[in-house]
Amino acid sequence: MSTPNFDQLLDAGCHFGHMKRKWNPAMAPYIFMERNGIHIIDLYKTQAKLEEAAAALRNIAKGGKKILFVATKKQAKEILAEKAQSVGMPYVIERWPGGMLTNFPTIRKAVKKMASIDKMQKDGTFDNLSKREKLQIKRQRDKLEKNLGSIADLNRLPSALFVVDVCKEHIAVAEANRLGIPVFAIVDTNSDPNNVDYVIPANDDASKSIELILGTVCDSISEGLEERKVEKADEKASAENGSDAPRRERRRVARRPEASEAAEAPAAEAPAAE
Repeated sequence: MSTPNFDQLLDAGCHFGHMKRKWNPAMAPYIFMERNGIHIIDLYKTQAKLEEAAAALRNIAKGGKKILFVATKKQAKEILAEKAQSVGMPYVIERWPGGMLTNFPTIRKAVKKMASIDKMQKDGTFDNLSKREKLQIKRQRDKLEKNLGSIADLNRLPSALFVVDVCKEHIAVAEANRLGIPVFAIVDTNSDPNNVDYVIPANDDASKSIELILGTVCDSISEGLEERKVEKADEKASAENGSDAPRRERRRVARRPEASEAAEAPAAEAPAAE
């Protein structure tokens, strides 16, 4: 895993915070200075925190667990969708459905409803409906797809949440906090870092900044997934070798009586010779 260096973070504009009058005092430890009324983020701290977060996410992915990515702001949603898809992780880029985490069984029911509509279309049940019913069901399916299609494979609560802009996604962060799900987030100078477990202090408005950080995080997750794949392959190979061992032992034991009989034969004949 390679963390972006200072110059790369600088070129991406990760250091630009918000205007001084909009700042959150809890972000003071991550602010380097103020310039022309704008807070400048300490990129050395950004680099260290990004490395720490990426390592933690790699371990989560290595354990075969899911990380839910959330970004509904215009400049982040397409980037986040692309990066999350590249590592096979669920994501939310439309409106956050209230109770997505705290009322997860209801969300799963909605996803199953989408699957049942798909089944109707495949088995021919859909063709027997009236034109009006078809239209209503199609509209319902499209709405479900838009809001929940990207989490269709999320069968259980995620093991972590990655958020771009904790102010905008405060409901998602609150739900994760309530359930004890670790929150990873890009946190700007106007946000509260106290509700975030892994703070990445950086500009959460510039698309270049968002892309650089998400790219680093997803590369790390990809490494974790690859390590998991290698470990599984090794376990499978060792299991297959282990299952051969009893067979080898049985063959060895089967041959042993013959060998012992051959060894004992001369000793048995010795007294007769005398």
